[in-house]
Amino acid sequence: MKHLTDQQLKELKHMLTEEKKQLENHFELNDKGNDMQTSDSLRESTGELSSADNHPADIGTETYERERDHAIDGTLDNQLEQIQSALDRIEEGTYGTCVVCNKEIPFERLEALPYTSYCIDHASDQSISDYRPVEEDVMTPPPSGAGVNRQKADGRFDDAGAWDAVEEYGTATSPAMSIEPGKDDYKKDV
Repeated sequence: MKHLTDQQLKELKHMLTEEKKQLENHFELNDKGNDMQTSDSLRESTGELSSADNHPADIGTETYERERDHAIDGTLDNQLEQIQSALDRIEEGTYGTCVVCNKEIPFERLEALPYTSYCIDHASDQSISDYRPVEEDVMTPPPSGAGVNRQKADGRFDDAGAWDAVEEYGTATSPAMSIEPGKDDYKKDV
């Protein structure tokens, strides 16, 4: 912290405490305003009598919303932990130095990201994750020639070729739906 002036350190500590207050307020408001927790069942949280109703997409939407909220809260919780760790480092006198190499972190970087504990050289090492979903282990690559030339390469009739084959017989649109008023595109001579 020797490279930081008392004024800079005071400013950074103020930024950290303000961010901490905002995040704690976020979690407090979510706990008070949310009678249902993410651990509750979908049926209880949505108020539906059954999770199998006439609109299954509603359950999909609800699941998506819950997972999104859970991911956001996880990210914010991680940020809160980093802020608390930065405040602890201020008290210990180790704030402003990289935890990997002990190199001083410039004030400008700390001003932009006050809870960082890494210098710019080691920051990129922390953000890369090798985690891949387990589903990728069993996925097979697409067949060669997938796309425009798939039917030729694979020798099978696919969805793209289906419309081309049916289109030559025309469609049964009425004159009201026609592109050119007063004409339909139904081929009568087939």
